Amino acid sequence: MVGEEMSRELGGSIPVANVQALASSNSGDIPFRDHRSELQSEEVLVDESLQIPTIDMRKLMVDDDEIGKLHLACKEWGFFQLVNHGVAEEVIEKMKAVVQEFFKLPLEEKNAYARLPNSVEGYGQSYIFGQGRKLDWGDIFMLRSLPASERNMRFWPENPSSLRATLNKYSLELQKVSSCLVKLMARNLGNNPKQLTDMFENGGQTVRMNYYPACVNGSNAMGITPHSDATGLTLFLQVNEVQDVKKQYGYKQTLKLLFFNNNLFKP
Repeated sequence: MVGEEMSRELGGSIPVANVQALASSNSGDIPFRDHRSELQSEEVLVDESLQIPTIDMRKLMVDDDEIGKLHLACKEWGFFQLVNHGVAEEVIEKMKAVVQEFFKLPLEEKNAYARLPNSVEGYGQSYIFGQGRKLDWGDIFMLRSLPASERNMRFWPENPSSLRATLNKYSLELQKVSSCLVKLMARNLGNNPKQLTDMFENGGQTVRMNYYPACVNGSNAMGITPHSDATGLTLFLQVNEVQDVKKQYGYKQTLKLLFFNNNLFKP
């Protein structure tokens, strides 16, 4: 309690209850910290004709038209689905499998990797005092993946047994993809590719795994708050076939690999 009071005074954060456990209680009640009454008035019209831009990375290497499509997707949408990216399907499927295996572990075992107060790395969510914000209806497992020298192995589970090796391989593959895309984005912006790539050269990579349990009163909860990815580039991998990603207007689409350029093309 003393630590909580100190965090409150300093505007710090403390861990909060597990959403997966709350959802399994079947009470249907959403805690005040997660309840978003304002969502009831936000009607989203779904346009079935809208499709997220798809960029073929293989064509980007040889086709100026595809590079033009990349520029338009970044400028008008801010994200796109990436195909033929060179990351082996086996690597992707193994990553999806270990993520699902981890979230299926008993709560006590997952809590061994729980976030510490005032930290973002580890399992769970944290409530930040003084901001008055609502929490997301979901659990988070966040790990610093690159550079390898900055990994805190205290948070890297040994169960599933393949998680460490799988995440290492996956993060290195994503680094290659990101580096290539940054160079092409720089070209579209009319910049020297090296100027932009140098900005990311010494940057870090963080992997955030999200678990969104079913919610009886889903209209009053949000799985993830908009603009939660405070990074330059975000690569999003969808583990299951649940649909529904929204722009300013609505559309539904099942995704595989989605790339966010996070306002790099905004003035």
